[in-house]
Amino acid sequence: MPRASTAGEPSQAGAAHQGLRPAMRALCRSVGILPLPVVHVLGGTAARIAMRLARRERRRLAENLRAAGFDDTKLVRAAAAEAGKTLLEMLWLWQRPQSEIVKLVRSVEGESHVVEAKARGKGIIFLTPHLGCFEVAAQYAGSWAPITVLYRPPRQRMFRAIARAGRDRGSVRLVPADTKGASALLGALRKAEWVGVLPDQVPTRGEGEWAEFFGRLAYTMTLTIRLAQRTGATVLLCFCERLPRGAGYRIHLEPLPPREPGESAARQLNRALEGLIRRKPEQYLWSYNRYKVPAGVTPPEPPSPG
Repeated sequence: MPRASTAGEPSQAGAAHQGLRPAMRALCRSVGILPLPVVHVLGGTAARIAMRLARRERRRLAENLRAAGFDDTKLVRAAAAEAGKTLLEMLWLWQRPQSEIVKLVRSVEGESHVVEAKARGKGIIFLTPHLGCFEVAAQYAGSWAPITVLYRPPRQRMFRAIARAGRDRGSVRLVPADTKGASALLGALRKAEWVGVLPDQVPTRGEGEWAEFFGRLAYTMTLTIRLAQRTGATVLLCFCERLPRGAGYRIHLEPLPPREPGESAARQLNRALEGLIRRKPEQYLWSYNRYKVPAGVTPPEPPSPG
């Protein structure tokens, strides 16, 4: 498949730095000049130290893992380190040219699913959870074909400009996580283009339903299933695995597993995500509040005793 052209890709990160406070600007620039292995070491080390000092955060991480069936103290430390890598890694990636990011992908497993989907003449919905390096997945896909990605800005206002500059470039187009963005995804799929969604992101009222996720009910988006039904698009799970010692990334692509009898589409999605996460549980962003109740949404009924 021919790659999409990245000629004339703007150097947006430098301009975005101007919106940062001096100390944060210096941090971003310092991170940007480091090799990726050093970024991962620093991120992992900083996170381990922070977890030792922040007992409340360490306890929450351990509780989230335990509730999901992972009762291992070593895994708690590993998950904390991977979360630190994720945060520092994002700052690093947002400042790299797309061509350099693409070269960091060492292998792609399941690429045949993309080839088959293209042969059908339909669009593709890539479901990329908060697992591994989801930042790389969109940039890699955008090097092959135009992709429209559902986007929710970082909570920290200071990072919004650099995050957008680092994500919305080349053939990657960002759209807001609202009705306008959903319409943009639908339009892209009707043109047989690609779209990317974080499927474990908690949706707003009316855009999800309660479904089990690692033994607890989580408000789960229904957008991707509706889009697939309306357009005939292929739905693929996408996991960008972070390789050891900053060696790069491995992308895994696979279709959703078949729906089980009596299973809702939301539960089918969550079961598929559980399968991905169990392969590399330390690389899942357990600090993300997957079980929160969005504004205006009625909380789920507590399980009946016995």
